Amino acid sequence: MNIQLILFFVLASVAAVTAVMMITRKNAVISAVFLVLNFFSLAGLYLLLNAQFIAVVQVIVYAGAIMVLFLFVLMLLNTETEHKLFVDKRGIKFFAILVSAFVFVQLAFLIFKGNPTRTLTPDEAASINSGTIQTIGHELYTNYIIPFEVAGFLLLATTIGALVLAKKKFE
Repeated sequence: MNIQLILFFVLASVAAVTAVMMITRKNAVISAVFLVLNFFSLAGLYLLLNAQFIAVVQVIVYAGAIMVLFLFVLMLLNTETEHKLFVDKRGIKFFAILVSAFVFVQLAFLIFKGNPTRTLTPDEAASINSGTIQTIGHELYTNYIIPFEVAGFLLLATTIGALVLAKKKFE
C-alpha cells in the first residue's frame, strides 16, 4: 500500500463521516462546521487527483467565502444560544487536541521521512501539468472563450437585475 492509497482511504472516510454528521446534527452551526471539514477533505481528494486549481478553489470559495456567509446568517438568526456551544465541553477540547497532534505527526513525517527526489513518470508529469493554473487559463481563453464570455454576461445581467430589484425596494 502506498501513501496515496492510504491518504485516499483516510480522506474518503472523513468525507463520508462528516457528510453523515452534517445531516444528523440538530445544531445548524455544528452542521456547518462538519460541512467545512467535508470541504477540506474533498480538497484533499482533489489534490490526490493532481487537480491543484480545483482544490484551491474548493477551499477558498466554498470553505472560505460561502461558509463564512452561511455562518454569519446562522449567527444572526440564533444569537442567544450560540455562546453556550463550547462552554465546558471537555470532549470537544480533547478532540481538537487529538486532531492537532495527528496533523502535527503527519507534517513531521512528511518533513523528515518524505522523499521528494523521486523522478516522475511521463503520465504523472502530464497529470500535474494539466491541473496548473496556466494550463486551465490557456484552455479557458483559447478553446472555451465563448462559454466563458457568456457566463460573464450572465453574471453581469444577474448583478444588474439584483441592483434594480434592490433599488425598487428602497424607494
